[in-house]
Amino acid sequence: MAVTPLTAGDIAKKVIRKEPFFILDVRNEDAFKDWKIEGESVQHLNIPYFDLLDGVEHILEQLPTDRPVVVVCAKEGSSIMVADMLSEEGRDVHYLKGGMKAWSEHLEPVKVGDLKEGGAIYQFVRIGKGCLSYMIVSEGEAAIVDATRMTDVFTSFADELGVKITNVLDTHLHADHISGGRQIAEQAGGTYWLPPKDAAEVTFAYEPLEEGRVITVGKSKIDIQPIYSPGHTIGSTSFIVDGAYLLSGDILFIDSIGRPDLAGLAEDWVGDLRVTLYERYRALAEELIVLPAHFMIIEELNEDGSVSEKLGTLFAKNHGLNIADEKEFRKLVTDNLPPQPNAYQEIRQTNMGKITPDIDAQREMEIGPNRCAVR
Repeated sequence: MAVTPLTAGDIAKKVIRKEPFFILDVRNEDAFKDWKIEGESVQHLNIPYFDLLDGVEHILEQLPTDRPVVVVCAKEGSSIMVADMLSEEGRDVHYLKGGMKAWSEHLEPVKVGDLKEGGAIYQFVRIGKGCLSYMIVSEGEAAIVDATRMTDVFTSFADELGVKITNVLDTHLHADHISGGRQIAEQAGGTYWLPPKDAAEVTFAYEPLEEGRVITVGKSKIDIQPIYSPGHTIGSTSFIVDGAYLLSGDILFIDSIGRPDLAGLAEDWVGDLRVTLYERYRALAEELIVLPAHFMIIEELNEDGSVSEKLGTLFAKNHGLNIADEKEFRKLVTDNLPPQPNAYQEIRQTNMGKITPDIDAQREMEIGPNRCAVR
């Protein structure tokens, strides 16, 4: 029977379309429990590869026949071997090309909406990692926000649209993934922007993102207005784009709020987080569409695969925005912190320019789920 590879993009589209499929994950149990492919119509079975070396006959009854079966491992090799064994037993089966490393790196571009005077804003959904990046396009120019290290995705997309990347911005110094912002800016001859309070230890030149400065994209003057919004980091900065979109970085998510501890200063920064969420954001228009830098659970994806919601809706439904008592808020944030992201200190040092790990090391540093949120 047939063994067919599926790319991470193929799997991402199935997840977004809520197509039913079954995953046989042959990684070790701890790796599976920590991080796996999730989706509303996805079913799983985790059996480590080493338990299948003598054959797959004993698991055939556990595999469905009414939906595609996809074998998944860390890098691809083990899944191909298991898929071949299943094929020899008469089963049609798929495997994930590139394994979970490819899943971690895949970016799915989704158009969020049009801008008032022409142009558009696009969201790049890193569905396996929970990261969200943005491209704002107007009159032949583009600005990129919170780019990942897979820089070719952004530059190729800009080429397809026929636009020049003029500005690249990071809402904060990231600790869960390696930024591609500086590299894209250098390649495109654009300006790289970073909040100065997050940039005290960086080793490179940058343009300071400060409240009151307006960054213009295109002749139609699509404005990016920085709003100082500390809490996740001391320099965290949100952007209002075209008076309609709030790019909230890692301060506010659809179903959760940002964690304040990735520099080891949770007790110091939780007060800043509350002021940002309960005062600064409260003063903004409720019709603003919130576009965060991460999502935490697959249910946060909209029908088209994008992640967004009106600010007013979040104030009504997001638990983290509805805790009147400050002590209770502080307790929620500091007592419910998830595990630290893998290698977060090394990721911060990389984003500061202090170390330059090779591509394989960068992949290993980023393996795992989004851990930037508190629910």
